[in-house]
Amino acid sequence: MSDRLAALGRGVKRRAREALLPVLFSAVCGYFLWHSVHGPRGLLAREQRMQEIAAARAELARAEAERDAMERRVAGLRGEVLDRDQLEERARVLLNLVSRDELVMPYGPGQRLF
Repeated sequence: MSDRLAALGRGVKRRAREALLPVLFSAVCGYFLWHSVHGPRGLLAREQRMQEIAAARAELARAEAERDAMERRVAGLRGEVLDRDQLEERARVLLNLVSRDELVMPYGPGQRLF
């Protein structure tokens, strides 16, 4: 009976040694697979970075449109092509003045005319 137990023990040890390398290899593959999805440079992080890039591009487009609008307004106040209506409007806004025959339409703090 003890010979059978010894033989069984040796068989278990032999199979455990044979299985050690494939189990270790599977564990290493699982480690790298998990980090390729969830790691700091994994697929989920890449998707988040792509969303941040899209949001930044939208913000850039908004800022460029605002800059272009300001450049158009400033171009009307330059030397040779002075737009007198725009100059008068800007002066009235800065000085907070209106003519007697003008109608004033106030806007709320969050609303802009242009």
